[in-house]
This record gives sequence, C-alpha cells and structure tokens, in this order.
Amino acid sequence: MHELLIAGGMYFLIKTVYKICKQVKRYLMELVNQKAENYTKQNTSPLDDVLDELEVFTLANHPHARMLSGHVQGKVLEMISRMIKPEKILEIGTFTGFSTLCLAKGLLPDGELHTIEIRPDDANTAKKYFCKSGIENKIQLHIGDAREIIKTLNENWDLVFIDADKVNYITYYELTLPSVKKGGWLLADNVLFHGEILDDTVKGKNAKAILAFNEHVKNDDRVQQVLLTIRDGLLLIQKK
Repeated sequence: MHELLIAGGMYFLIKTVYKICKQVKRYLMELVNQKAENYTKQNTSPLDDVLDELEVFTLANHPHARMLSGHVQGKVLEMISRMIKPEKILEIGTFTGFSTLCLAKGLLPDGELHTIEIRPDDANTAKKYFCKSGIENKIQLHIGDAREIIKTLNENWDLVFIDADKVNYITYYELTLPSVKKGGWLLADNVLFHGEILDDTVKGKNAKAILAFNEHVKNDDRVQQVLLTIRDGLLLIQKK
C-alpha cells in the first residue's frame, strides 16, 4: 500500500511538472516581443469609443477573451477593408463582434456584412454593440452552424474573414472560395496557432488542423497568399 501511495504521488508530481513545462514553453515562444507589441499599439491609431468599450467589456467578462482580435489586429482588419472597399463581406466567427465592427468600417455606403456565430450568448453581446455603433442596418447576424448557414447565402463576396473553429478551416475555405469574386480576398486568423505549428512534432487537433489548412492554401493554384506575423498569424489570400 505504501509503495502504491508513493507511485501515485510520483505520477501526480510528474503530470504536474509536465503541465508546467508546457506552459513555460508557450510563454517562452512569444511570437511578438512584448516591448515591440506595446510600441506597436502606442503607434497605432486609437479605437473608437464603441470598440474601446467592447474590448474592455470582453477582456473583463469573457472566459475566452484571448479570442478577441484586439487593438492592433482590429486596425489591420479595418484598413484592409478600407483599401478593398467591399460591397459584400462574410465573417465566419463573430465572437463578441469586435472584428465585425472593424471590417464594417470599409464597407461601401450600400454595402452589407454577414457574420455567423454559433454561440447565442456571444451573438447577443455582438448585437448589443452593433446597435451602439449605429451601423446595425449594414450587419446581418446569423446564429448557428456556419457550415449550414453558408450554403443558404446567395452572395458573391468581396472579402471573407475566417476566424471560427480551427478543425473546419478547410471546409469554410472550400465553401466560400467559389463565391468570392475574381480578385476578391479571404483572411484567415490564428494561422500560427500560438506557435504550436512551429513545433518539431505538431500535436493537438487544432494545431494539426491549422497546419493542414496552411498547406492546403499554399498548394491551391486558384489563389495567391502571404502569411502575416501579426498577433497569432493572419493569412491574406487573393483569388486569382
């Protein structure tokens, strides 16, 4: 019995140390130097009042607040949208609506953004801030499984933003690419997936899915792409 207790204690200790080592490894694999990140934020135009409030609210109240695009990436999304001047945008993965509002800033006056969120609570938060922004009439919020909803949308997209469950990235890409206009754009978030895809042996279903997605796009002669090392990686894709 004594030997079993010791063995059990050793197993628990080893398991705990292993978890700590994984956390330390993730901490050491900082994709962007923190000083550089702070400097970047200081030299990026400020958010408007609604986006600032939404960022603060999400960071303070959401258990998965790290999923928020954040200040710098939000501005990148906004500026890409402003350069493209899209008439039709599709966003897959609304979360609390931060990236939606950033992308919507580049819409043409008669433009429209469709966004899909599977979680009703997050969709409700997003809807609240869409109303606060004053552009809720330009945003169509869909709640449910994006794989099914996309099939019902009879639109041709100027810009598609993919930021939902990672295991379905290839599915979302293939469902939307045929409806993207020639010369149109797709953006995919988290394509570095916390640095996990840089490991010698990639583990975890999400990291493996992102690695497969990146390879899928790289080998697709229908598009050209560049991987931007912004935040957790942003893949900018143009349909030929």
